[in-house]
Amino acid sequence: MKRFVPIAVLLALPLAAAPDVAKKKDPNQIGGRKVASGLNFYSLQRELALGKQLSEEIRKQARLVEDPIVVEYINRIGQNLARNSDVTFPVTFNLIESDEIGAFTLPGGFIYVNTATLEISDNEAELASVIAHELGHAAARHATRQASQEQILNVSSIPLSIFGGIAGAALRQLGAPLAFFHFSRAFETEADFLGIQYLWKSGYDPEASVNMFERVEATERARPGAVSQLFRTHPMTAERIAKTQRDIGQVLPDRSEYVLNTSDYEEIRARLNHLLDLQKAKDATAPQAPTLRRPNEIE
Repeated sequence: MKRFVPIAVLLALPLAAAPDVAKKKDPNQIGGRKVASGLNFYSLQRELALGKQLSEEIRKQARLVEDPIVVEYINRIGQNLARNSDVTFPVTFNLIESDEIGAFTLPGGFIYVNTATLEISDNEAELASVIAHELGHAAARHATRQASQEQILNVSSIPLSIFGGIAGAALRQLGAPLAFFHFSRAFETEADFLGIQYLWKSGYDPEASVNMFERVEATERARPGAVSQLFRTHPMTAERIAKTQRDIGQVLPDRSEYVLNTSDYEEIRARLNHLLDLQKAKDATAPQAPTLRRPNEIE
C-alpha cells in the first residue's frame, strides 16, 4: 500500500540548504555565496541544455539585432555585470527588435532585452539596471525553481515511492513553458534585490534602477500597451520602487563616485535608432504576403 506525503510536509523537506541570509545582504560577499538554494528538480546541466533549446526557438521566432558593434556593446555590459554577480555559469545577452518595453531570462542564463527598453533608457546605468535584474533571475535560477514549485503545487500529494527518482519523474512531467518566462512576486523581489547589488559591485549608480522603474511606469501610463506582457505581470508599483530605494540605502555601502553614463552608450543608442529606422523603411517597402481564403470561408 502506497503512502502519501501532504504538500506542506514535502515543501518543508530539506531538499536544499537555506541561503545564507547575512551573505545575501552583503554585496562584498558576491561571488562567494549561494543565492540559488531552494527546491529545484533540474540539475544545472539539464537547465543549461533546456535554456539552449529554448534560445534556439527564440532565434527562430524573434528578430535579433545582429549588428556586430551593437552586439559587442550589449555583451560587454552584460559580461561586466556577470563578473560582478553570483552567476556560476556562462551567460549570453541578446537584443530583440521590438517596440514593446521588456526583458526576460531563460533557464541557464540566456538573457534578452527588447530594443524599446534601450530606447527609453536615459543612460548606461539605467540600461545596466535592466540587465542586472535579469542576472538576478539567472543567478538564483528562478526559471527552473519556479517550474519545480508549480509542478509540486499542481498535485495534492506525492507517493513516497517516487523519491528514489524524483528528479527524473519531475523532468518527464514538467512541461509548462510559462513558468520559464514569468516569475512569482517573491522571485521578482529577489531579482530586484540582487540586481542593485550587481549594479553597485560593477561601479554603476544603483539609483539608476529606481529611475528606470519610474521611467517604465510613466511610459506605460502615457502609452498603455507599450510594456510587454511579461513586464506587466509584475508592475512597477510605488511599493516596489520604495522597497528598492530602501534596500539601496540600507544594504549598499556608499561610494565616492559611480558610473552613470558613457560616450559608448550615446553612440550605440544613436546607431541602434538609425538601424531600426532603416529596418522599418525596408519593412514598409517589402512586398506583402498574399491573404489566402480558407475553403470553408463564406464570401
